[in-house]
Amino acid sequence: MEIDIGISKKDRKAIAEGLSKLLADTYTLYLKTHNFHWNVEGPMFNTLHLMFETQYNELALAVDAIAERIRALGHPAPGSYAAYSRLSSIKEETGVPKAEEMIKQLVEGQEAVARTARAVFPAAEKAGDEPTADLLTQRLQIHEKTAWMLRALLSK
Repeated sequence: MEIDIGISKKDRKAIAEGLSKLLADTYTLYLKTHNFHWNVEGPMFNTLHLMFETQYNELALAVDAIAERIRALGHPAPGSYAAYSRLSSIKEETGVPKAEEMIKQLVEGQEAVARTARAVFPAAEKAGDEPTADLLTQRLQIHEKTAWMLRALLSK
């Protein structure tokens, strides 16, 4: 059955493509954050272990919301590591960096997701896609706040 939600097929495709990049960035950041949660060491272990857990749990919920919005627009949501690797702007971490480097990478990751979310806004606004704009606004608020909190840990 054809989708008739008041957004053209062309606009739905453009928005879904942008959201697919957001999904890839969010999932890649989720995986990196979970990795760091498991492997963090040092004097701030407990603080960082708990903080990273809170962050990866929030990201796990976010990937579902983003994927479901892509589906509501009539497009398949990417769901493989190969697709995420191709679509994501966040570099995978294969090693186990020191705690301070973990924090730096997560700041960079949070900021990258915010940039990706912000880049989808023009297509959503052009199409009058308020649900996507709302989702993007929520994601931006969370990623910008989380980046700020992580940066605060790096203050000397």
